[in-house]
Amino acid sequence: MRRIKRKLKASNPFHNRKYIAIALYIFCFILFFGVFSRFAIIMVTGEVNGENLIQNVHKLYTRNNTLKANRGTIYDANGNPIALDANSYKMVAVLTDEWSTPKRPIHIQDPEAVAQVLSEHMSMSKEDLHDRLTLDNSQVEFGSDGNNLTYETVSGIKERLKLKELTGITFEEKKSRLYPNGSFASHTIGLAQRDSEDEDSQSLKGVLGLEKEFDDILSGEDGWIEYQRDRFGYVIPNQEIEEVRPTDGNDIQLTIDRRMQIFLESIVEDVNAEHKPEAITATLMNAKTGEILATTQRPTFNATTKEGIDQTWQNFLIEYTFEPGSTIKVMTLAAAIEEGTFRPYDYYRSGKIQIGGGTVHDVKPEGWGNISYLEGLARSSNVSFVHQIEEMGYDKWKDHLDAFGFGQATGISLPNEYTGSNPYNRTLQKVNTSFGQGISVTPIQMLRAFSAVTNEGNMVEPHLVKKIIDTKTGEETLVETEETATMISKETAVQTLEYLTETVYSDVGTARGYEVEGFEIAAKTGTAQISSETGGYLSGDSNYVYSVVGMGSAEDPELIFYVTVQKPTLNDVGHGSHVVQKIFNPVMKRALEYYSNANDSEVDSVEEKQKLENVIQQSTQSVIDQLNKEEIDYSIIGSGDTIVQQHPDPDAEIDESNRVMLLTNGAMTLPDLTGWSKSNVLKLTELTGIDVTFEGEGFVLSQDLPVNAFIESGTELTIVLSPNQ
Repeated sequence: MRRIKRKLKASNPFHNRKYIAIALYIFCFILFFGVFSRFAIIMVTGEVNGENLIQNVHKLYTRNNTLKANRGTIYDANGNPIALDANSYKMVAVLTDEWSTPKRPIHIQDPEAVAQVLSEHMSMSKEDLHDRLTLDNSQVEFGSDGNNLTYETVSGIKERLKLKELTGITFEEKKSRLYPNGSFASHTIGLAQRDSEDEDSQSLKGVLGLEKEFDDILSGEDGWIEYQRDRFGYVIPNQEIEEVRPTDGNDIQLTIDRRMQIFLESIVEDVNAEHKPEAITATLMNAKTGEILATTQRPTFNATTKEGIDQTWQNFLIEYTFEPGSTIKVMTLAAAIEEGTFRPYDYYRSGKIQIGGGTVHDVKPEGWGNISYLEGLARSSNVSFVHQIEEMGYDKWKDHLDAFGFGQATGISLPNEYTGSNPYNRTLQKVNTSFGQGISVTPIQMLRAFSAVTNEGNMVEPHLVKKIIDTKTGEETLVETEETATMISKETAVQTLEYLTETVYSDVGTARGYEVEGFEIAAKTGTAQISSETGGYLSGDSNYVYSVVGMGSAEDPELIFYVTVQKPTLNDVGHGSHVVQKIFNPVMKRALEYYSNANDSEVDSVEEKQKLENVIQQSTQSVIDQLNKEEIDYSIIGSGDTIVQQHPDPDAEIDESNRVMLLTNGAMTLPDLTGWSKSNVLKLTELTGIDVTFEGEGFVLSQDLPVNAFIESGTELTIVLSPNQ
């Protein structure tokens, strides 16, 4: 009985509760102390698990936005923008209703009506749009037709959709680069585009041509703005806002003349389409200053649509090396005259010559018998020029080649310039350089060397940039013409030009087909062999680089025009030189007329004239209002809200016979040409790059494309003219 009582006493529940309560008190104390300590640490350090709470709160209520700098504009020689910033839009159609609500539908509900609205603002047909809007997709895009849309086009579409209460079309805004001329020295001007690896990035980066070479100058520096907002997202009033304004990129004005460039592009495009060569280069340069006035190549691409960009990223002006052939004889002739070895009326045996373990022969292997060296120049006899460097000495000829800059980069402001090469080892290779074989060059090197004979013996450095303009201060940094002395004198240069007229005007000259009506020119043609991958040279058919250099006018040239065409399909012409003529003749004639007229003193007209101010970069509507006020006849080309090109040029004098043409930053559209003169239509082709075929004479009676039809460089248009219009 005692044991039982003792055990009952030991298990008294009141006793156990006491210990439990004590344990709970201790636990609560420890918990409270831990929480208190934790809060104390947080209050002292301001951190939790390594995260700074003060910074997190600051981030929560602070907005820090990047203020994007505008990229600088690239202008042509006359101040017309050829590359400029623009906000563009991509159109997207939402086809699924899974994101819609009964009160707020955001998907396409009426494809037929939406297609009708879009067809009024885009180049796609209503049928194609309807097909796209009825696909079994969640959403669709519209390719190049729905990309890079202007604000004006987007606003027009939105207004029409809102008016008809149509849903399902959205637009994504993005920063883009506008190239209003399409295919326009595209590899030289280059490209600036958004970083493809960062979809959210709005920064443009130069990836090709001048856009890449001057990326730092054009880009500018972004700014930022920082401000506080409350928990509802509203900006807190009376706060101190921190802000650093962006610094816009500087502008660049080029030496390229838009009118000559557009004309050159249209001629080269026609020849390229007809003869399908592997490559074409064509460059017009000021012979006295080295300014590149126009340059193009094929293959090329449309900088607006990016069509053709995958064909080649090489800029042939500086990244294309080839054996130049007989056009290098311009320099051989100059060196021979300087060294006294060219005696024009001495005779030699033409045909072929054994030298250096090989044979050099003329284009006619049996030769023309005993002929004078002047006739040898006219006939482009290789043997004649081998004699010249044999007599002057190989070392002396190498000195001349070096002085003319072969094997050296010109330093023109373009990325990735090749230097070419001149091994100059074996005797045969040394003599072959006299007629452009065994030496590789770039077109820009040839232009620099040619300038020595048009500029009194001094080479001018080719350049594309006329000046850089600080957009903040307006300060202009001019690019000065740089000259490099060669080994030839002024007298030698003048004599060289005189002899080179023989190739054009002699009965046996190889450049007889390159005469330019109304102007005397000096010229030299070339037919260069192409090295094969297995060694040696290609032969037969048209496996050559056909070329010509023309300098005009011959007495004191202001222009040098150099054209190369590689492996063309001859079609109905007998020789590749005839293909080159199709480019050279019309462009050289237009250039000589254009620049000679520009330099002529003009007689003041008795007819009242007024000056056309510079309206580029002004809003379209404000310009329209001003021209209406001044009662000036004008036509708007495009649907954009900003003027990007104008004709005539700023400060030009105009009268009642002039029609002002204004190109906007929107897609180009065709105006009503009824009643226009033929000359005004031709000016429109220079501005837009379209191809026009005329039927009849007089003034425009009709056009085969409707008014406001979308056009681009290369669009074909037929115009009917009538004298009774």
